Amino acid sequence: MFKGSITALITPFKNGRVDEAAFQSFVEWQIAEGTDGLVPCGTTGESPTLSHEEHNRVIELCVEAAKGKVPVIAGTGSNSTDEAIALTRHAKKVGATAALVVTPYYNKPSQEGLFQHFKAIHDACGLPIVIYNIPGRSVVDMTVETMARLAKLPHIVGVKDATADLLRPIRTRAVIGKEFCQLSGEDGTAVAFLASGGVGCISVTSNVAPRLCAQLQDAWAAGDLATVFELRDRLCPLHDSMFCETNPTPVKYAAKLIGKCDGSVRLPLVEISEDNRRKVETAMKNAGLL
Repeated sequence: MFKGSITALITPFKNGRVDEAAFQSFVEWQIAEGTDGLVPCGTTGESPTLSHEEHNRVIELCVEAAKGKVPVIAGTGSNSTDEAIALTRHAKKVGATAALVVTPYYNKPSQEGLFQHFKAIHDACGLPIVIYNIPGRSVVDMTVETMARLAKLPHIVGVKDATADLLRPIRTRAVIGKEFCQLSGEDGTAVAFLASGGVGCISVTSNVAPRLCAQLQDAWAAGDLATVFELRDRLCPLHDSMFCETNPTPVKYAAKLIGKCDGSVRLPLVEISEDNRRKVETAMKNAGLL
């Protein structure tokens, strides 16, 4: 259903508010550069500090700017099942293609709790759901067995796997099958994830290098391994720099360098340090983006 280079979009701010014009211009640029899909209101979009009104508005803006040219997989997860249902219903109402739903953070539900959480959202909303498994942020890790139970539900269509466990996609494919859409949530291992049965990457780096990230995915699909490996090596230092501080602080600074936003983040995130600014600038230059 989904494949290729999918951007986990930043949310530009201006004077403390969502910069709607900058965001929609950014979406249009992403599509023009070859991005295959868009994820508004994920971690990179600073969803934890968006109000519900802002969250819903950003999804509306993304759908409006995308104009149906690429899928919009709206971030609608929460550690409250009722809240996740409300966000997902709104995403469906305004025309999102699917929802990206993170495993509940802080609550630390059991595997049965995870199953029931996703089933409740599934049953209430009727929108295709991509599970977002990111134990590094949510603490809980959905097992392959729990995911297999969920995959039997008609609207649970795939996973964004940010475990960095490259055996996971192989095991998932063996248990669930190749039709289950497996997307990497780790830029640095995106190529290895493809080799393990994945079909794309929900990327942070593609915020600032959308064409290169799309070309890498296209080269893999075409079997052009020489290009894949050249782009992998070229992008690796950039991937590293995007996580020299907590995401999305570095990538918003990188976006500022290419004139896409003012680089500001909301507390409790803070402005990137001077040393890490230099790391980002160096990586951007080495990738040919500055």
